[in-house]
Amino acid sequence: MFNILVTGSNGQLGSEIKELSSLYPHNFFFTCKDNLDITNAQAIEAFILKNNITAIINCAAYTAVDKAESERENADKINHQAVKYLATIAKENNIKLIHISTDYVFDGTNYKPYKETDSTNPKSVYGKTKLLGEQALLHVNPQNSLIIRTSWVYSSFGANFVKTMLRLGLEKESLGVINDQIGTPTYAKDLAKVILEIIQHPKFNIQNSSAHTEIYNFSNEGVVSWYDFAKEIMKMAKLPCNINPIETKDYPTPAQRPHYSLLNKSKIKNDFGIVIPYWKDSLDECLRQMGKRR
Repeated sequence: MFNILVTGSNGQLGSEIKELSSLYPHNFFFTCKDNLDITNAQAIEAFILKNNITAIINCAAYTAVDKAESERENADKINHQAVKYLATIAKENNIKLIHISTDYVFDGTNYKPYKETDSTNPKSVYGKTKLLGEQALLHVNPQNSLIIRTSWVYSSFGANFVKTMLRLGLEKESLGVINDQIGTPTYAKDLAKVILEIIQHPKFNIQNSSAHTEIYNFSNEGVVSWYDFAKEIMKMAKLPCNINPIETKDYPTPAQRPHYSLLNKSKIKNDFGIVIPYWKDSLDECLRQMGKRR
């Protein structure tokens, strides 16, 4: 049994982990910025020592992608500096650490699904600060730690694309959605289940002082554009809103997004025996959870 610190517990992923936590024989400590400032190394260490934390799931992140372009310092504190503090404290106290990263560490110019070993080249402040967080963790290299890169996260909790489409689908007769950005949605509940299984997986609990921090990719299965995703949301929710395809150039944003975000998930499936649901099946489950499936 572990004493598990879950940071960012009010976000999409943290909330899903909280919902599932009763199914696992561990003590969970759910924190947010109001009760634990992870940008304060002393505060983190005091909390960890006081509660005898043996594992950390870092779900906390600065995720306002466009806002980050003008708030680099704040994004860096949470996405980079805080990760370095968590990694250092984890190493000093022999604590397992799972850190969540993003497909935005890539530039989106690939022609086949990104592997964990592919070169990174983030094009946004958000992506750059998340990559710096990865690099800090890899440099400190605490024993039994890993990074999970994910993409297009949504949930019945928090603000996300699915909820936005459901709201706009009721308000508008038609809507333009980008059709030249390709990737795969990730239902946060599916990612939460994987993280909780990995925490107690034998492979993750082998004591090996020479082991390096591992990077894994995770999203749901399948390939889709934001346009296709929006169309399926409207179809499943039986909303009359007409979805029209538009190009990225017709919807300019402060931050540049990857045009291609497919992630190769062979490594996480092989190492932990994971079966990943198809994106439409997970969307169906989420909409049913929200009472929006028609």
